[in-house]
Amino acid sequence: RSSWLLLAPLLTPPVPVITAPPCSLCPEGAHRFQWIRNLVPEFGISSSHVKVLSSPAEFYELLKTQIKTAKQRVVMASLYLGTGLLEQELVDCLEETLEKSLQAKGSSNLRVSILLDYTRGSRGRKNSRTMLIPLLQRFPEQVRVSLFHTPNLRGLLRLLIPERFNETIGLQHIKVYLFDDNVILSGANLSDLYFTNRQDRYVLLQDSPEIADFFTELVDAIGDVSLQLQRDDTVQMMEGMVHPYQGDKMAYCEIANRRVMEVINSARTRQELLHAKTFHSSQEGGSLLSQQGSQASGGLKPEPDTWIYPLIQMKPFGIQIDEMVTETLLTEAERDARIYLTTGYFNLTQAYMDLILGTRAEYRILLASPEVNGFFGAKGVAGAIPAAYVYIEHQFYSEVCYLHQQERVQLQEYSRAGWTFHAKGLWLYLAGSDLPCLTLIGSPNFGYRSVHRDLEAQVAIVTENKALQQQLHQEQEQLYLCSGVVSSSTFEQPNRYVKLWVKLVTPLIKNFF
Repeated sequence: RSSWLLLAPLLTPPVPVITAPPCSLCPEGAHRFQWIRNLVPEFGISSSHVKVLSSPAEFYELLKTQIKTAKQRVVMASLYLGTGLLEQELVDCLEETLEKSLQAKGSSNLRVSILLDYTRGSRGRKNSRTMLIPLLQRFPEQVRVSLFHTPNLRGLLRLLIPERFNETIGLQHIKVYLFDDNVILSGANLSDLYFTNRQDRYVLLQDSPEIADFFTELVDAIGDVSLQLQRDDTVQMMEGMVHPYQGDKMAYCEIANRRVMEVINSARTRQELLHAKTFHSSQEGGSLLSQQGSQASGGLKPEPDTWIYPLIQMKPFGIQIDEMVTETLLTEAERDARIYLTTGYFNLTQAYMDLILGTRAEYRILLASPEVNGFFGAKGVAGAIPAAYVYIEHQFYSEVCYLHQQERVQLQEYSRAGWTFHAKGLWLYLAGSDLPCLTLIGSPNFGYRSVHRDLEAQVAIVTENKALQQQLHQEQEQLYLCSGVVSSSTFEQPNRYVKLWVKLVTPLIKNFF
């Protein structure tokens, strides 16, 4: 069966006609995933440009270093920016870099674009907005702050749902941080916990201008349909743009779909032309293109051995690329292949659960124990969320046991004193291989929210390079080392007791967290 045929009925507007050969005709190994480029741009890079980070502290130091050395652009998309000392230090780094760029040339080429969620970024008196207003006041021509507001939170619903709870309706959840031509992809937000003791995943793509251009254009597109933060802490839409919650919902979503799909399709066309050029050049001996490349970059560009595919999920706008690619990867995984899947919030969609339980690959699913869940110890109703996740986990485990799949599908709980767990993603090991050839990394949690409510983005990284495969394998091992295997006795522990009201309410609210 051809993987790409499963993906043909995609989205509105129509995706260009798929003309690539079926995956069964593709070479073995990493190239079996070339069908993904029928949907999104394919960026071929050298594995030497990819660095896998392992700790929050490393992530934070890299953010500061990259900000300080940026010359042309800083683009940061996150759920929110925290209000503590570490976050203030990031803002100070931005201010210093902008100031230096002004002093160096009188008029600066450096542009800073920040995309956050409106509801999360506006929570409380001191919030993401108040943190960033000084930058807007000091550098109005260089700094842009966009606050995405879901079109689904409107009218009476918007008036009645209180702060914090309004975030359950839909969010800007993408996390991408880029500095000139360097891109960091992660699931981490810009908050002190994510810089200290909240475990996540982080990958740096160095010297990757095409990928940086793509994510700059994507953030710009979402920014264009978002509220623009003003210097006096008010917000307004760009001139002529439909308002997300005051304007016509269908018209707004159509415009947003068109803007985002333009970015995806234009990048896809550019990369296809580049592939065609490279192919014809190699057919003719390849001398001219290599010479031009070496003149431009000062040296020969290495042949790509790693491919990056950006996967976008924005169901409110009718964009379901990430969901379809993920489902196809799970569907096509062969017998004896191993899939390591991790999520900080175990609440898989029914489609993902059915595929895991009904396909042939081995699964090792890493999730948060109650104590490392981000909601552990929260006040009020939110304090019951870890118990709700325990209940969902127990139901899934019971289904695994009922189907006698315990050997093939194994649950493991991350536990680490003083830490919380927020890592999400997937590593795919082909049958007979000890190293992964594909990973998914980014913002989605594989749950209902990620698929249906929020704006999400991750990348599929496919590599043939053994050293990079080893890096990815070590990343996976390091996370799973802090875990214990779930068994029936796990749910007999006192801290796994779930109150009756939580059991009754969870099925009604599980699509909101």
